[in-house]
Amino acid sequence: MLDRYVFAFLLLLSSSLTIIHASPGDADPRYRDCIRQCQETGCVGPKCFPHCTFSSDGELVGRPWYMQEPLYLQWKKWGCQSDCRYHCMLDREKENKLLNLGPVKYHGKWPFKRIYGIQEPASVAFSVLNLAMHFHGWVSFFILVYYKLPLKDEKKAYYEYASLWHIYAFLSLNSWFWSAVFHSRDVDLTEKLDYSSVVVLLGYSLILAILRSFNVRDEATRVMVSAPLIAFVITHVMYINFYKLDYGWNMTVCVVIAVAQLTIWAVWAGVSRHPSCWKLWLVVIAGGLAMLLEIYDFPPYEGLFDAHAIWHAITIPLTYIWWSFIRDDAKFRTAKFLKKDK
Repeated sequence: MLDRYVFAFLLLLSSSLTIIHASPGDADPRYRDCIRQCQETGCVGPKCFPHCTFSSDGELVGRPWYMQEPLYLQWKKWGCQSDCRYHCMLDREKENKLLNLGPVKYHGKWPFKRIYGIQEPASVAFSVLNLAMHFHGWVSFFILVYYKLPLKDEKKAYYEYASLWHIYAFLSLNSWFWSAVFHSRDVDLTEKLDYSSVVVLLGYSLILAILRSFNVRDEATRVMVSAPLIAFVITHVMYINFYKLDYGWNMTVCVVIAVAQLTIWAVWAGVSRHPSCWKLWLVVIAGGLAMLLEIYDFPPYEGLFDAHAIWHAITIPLTYIWWSFIRDDAKFRTAKFLKKDK
């Protein structure tokens, strides 16, 4: 959970230099010449791309490449520009290695090795594992609340926040799904879907933090608290999708929501007498330490494992601990209600 919130805050710090300064890789004249020659000839050295064959008027020869193969094979394929950039990047990195120079970023990204057409394999794998961990946590929570803990006469759970956590689980699964898709293929659509899902999850998690920490159980009060935040999130998502994807503004929104949410959870963990608040502290502290990976960015080891991918890996056990806390909270609140009934 907190991994997505921490990411919003650290993204502002870690990527600000990327936003302000051009990446050294794509500013390299040799790299630019390679791109130009590739788009003119359809080749990078001995490797040629059929979908980069142009006519004299600059149009692609024949039908578009994505219409020439079955749909199940299309996900492996890239456009002419992407293939030219990728293979020119590999050539330049080989030259840099021979000169004992370290990797540099191209178009704001480290040079990753593709595996089966996947742009950032490690980040994709860890995003999928985070998704699986959230699914496991939600299923175990569902079984606990509706099959192991006592229920009311109308077969409803005593735990009054159960429905809210179900929604949270769905939004988390959605967010990690689009994270995996975005790291698989970084295009305008997948970028917007990933950013939008993160904003929605952040906004809802802030609502959930407020409702749980202040123990808001009345439905009318919940609506009054949630409505302004929901309206703002919807407006922001529409803005970045249909008007302008302003990276700076989007980061500011995410940072404000994330800091507010983290502050609420941290204060609540400190003042409450919850028997499992140590798990919440563990997630907050470990997530804070993991943030250093986003600040002290480093190139991918063997073209696969960069700081961001390792950070995704660390959030996997933190997700397990977080859902363990949620289950403990359900047990704690249910026992409290049953004690009052007696």
